[in-house]
Amino acid sequence: MKTVLSIEGLTVALPPGADRPHALEDVSLALSANEILCVVGESGSGKSMMTGALLGLLPEGVRATAGKILFDGEDLLTLGDAALRKIRGARIGMVFQEPMTALNPLRTIGDQIAEMFRTHTDLVSAEITQRVIDLLRDVHIPHPEEARRAYPHELSGGQRQRAMIAMALALEPRVLIADEPTTALDVTTQAQILKLIRELQQRKGTAVLFITHDFGVVAEIADRVAVMQRGRLVEAGRAEDILKRPQHLYTKALIAAVPPLVPPPPKAVTAEPILRIEHVSKTYRKGGLWSRHRRVTHAVQDANLVLPRGGTLGIVGESGSGKSTLARCIVRLLDPDSGSIHLGGTDLARLSRSAMREQTRRIQMVFQDPFASLNPRRRAGELVAQGPIIHGETPAKALAKAKDMFALVGLDPDATERYPHEFSGGQRQRIGLARALALEPEVLVADEPVSALDVSVQAQVLRLLADLRSRLGLSVVFITHDLRVAAQICDRIAVMKSGVVVEEGRTAEVFGAPRHSYTRALLASVPGRGWTPPERSDVLLAAP
Repeated sequence: MKTVLSIEGLTVALPPGADRPHALEDVSLALSANEILCVVGESGSGKSMMTGALLGLLPEGVRATAGKILFDGEDLLTLGDAALRKIRGARIGMVFQEPMTALNPLRTIGDQIAEMFRTHTDLVSAEITQRVIDLLRDVHIPHPEEARRAYPHELSGGQRQRAMIAMALALEPRVLIADEPTTALDVTTQAQILKLIRELQQRKGTAVLFITHDFGVVAEIADRVAVMQRGRLVEAGRAEDILKRPQHLYTKALIAAVPPLVPPPPKAVTAEPILRIEHVSKTYRKGGLWSRHRRVTHAVQDANLVLPRGGTLGIVGESGSGKSTLARCIVRLLDPDSGSIHLGGTDLARLSRSAMREQTRRIQMVFQDPFASLNPRRRAGELVAQGPIIHGETPAKALAKAKDMFALVGLDPDATERYPHEFSGGQRQRIGLARALALEPEVLVADEPVSALDVSVQAQVLRLLADLRSRLGLSVVFITHDLRVAAQICDRIAVMKSGVVVEEGRTAEVFGAPRHSYTRALLASVPGRGWTPPERSDVLLAAP
């Protein structure tokens, strides 16, 4: 196949004071027509810096110091801003990870797609409108004429990502760069987007550079794979060879960290319940009593679940299924409209706010985004000590306990003096765990605690959770949309759809013989579901 884009010996220097001198060092890659090349690596591997260099969009103070980027016979590194603007969008399209931040919230979807034609073509208004409608239809957005007039916030996450793809393909570019385009999407929407990119690539012959950290996505879509580590290309080849016969230790470690979709043998768990959720419902109402556009959302409807003492109950489902609302009801961050939540012999749903504060020693929550849940103005040790101090411990004892908690979750006890921004994402999640465990709870509610983490860091946190559960006798409610993670860490699984628990049972039974059509659809949508990693990751989830 003809090479469309060639990167030769690319080196990108970081500004003085960075943790290393180069974002990219001597990277060489070739992208051929009508192929999908997946570039894989963790945060800091240089994937996004590569796309920035390709498009002339490197951050301030970061610059290419060596190498070439050849596209249609031109070295993109030698072109000025005006020449690059003619290439961006028209000949090289870009799909970003988060469409809500890439799209202008004050302009309609149709207007933003139309801008591509107004900037790069001489088409008249009527022709542009028809092209926009045809593009929205091509990416399978329902009711394209209505979607053209909609603003970004009026579309779902999957529809916004489809609109971004339509914009990127508007002028039929020879190269499409997709930077983590499915990371923030539900598993079924993710499957649809991957299918759409493959379908458009095959139909139009576009060369696709697909940036990802998810080997499941790689198994689903890639023709070839390039693996990057700390700015260096460590392995490249055909997708089948990389996935089944990885050569580099880093590639092997990344693949070994991917949780298998097949659950391990079940653990022995007592039948004694520690948490019983009975007929819990929560409804949101938007608009006043006399509003013409009053909207009612039944976020949780008549939920009934049991968490065995010492066990892990996984609650899975897509965005909007009610998982997080139910989790917040359990810890009383939200008040349920009806039903009971029995922690041992205490009904948490009926407690006053002051009485519930006393019960927080027994039930704690770990949030999805640790950076948003940690006060940036407080030292990490103070944040962990805060709970024990509120419950009557002296500051000196509480800070000593914070150091013990840091050691428990695998952090340096001396790091209690640092601030949240001085830790990595995985370390911040460990701080969140330490803060929750400082009160020695009986039940831990973990709301998507690993969804924002790289695969190897994710494996470390999951291993830590499994170890803590074993050592401390914790009982865990684990909220996730990642079925691979749920398969490995949960004893029981509850599947939620539109606020309703549609299926519940032992993990092996739910994954092996799902009864509900929605559960079957979720499992069928898992990227790379037919791929079995050559080295199972069970060992990564065991106690160290």
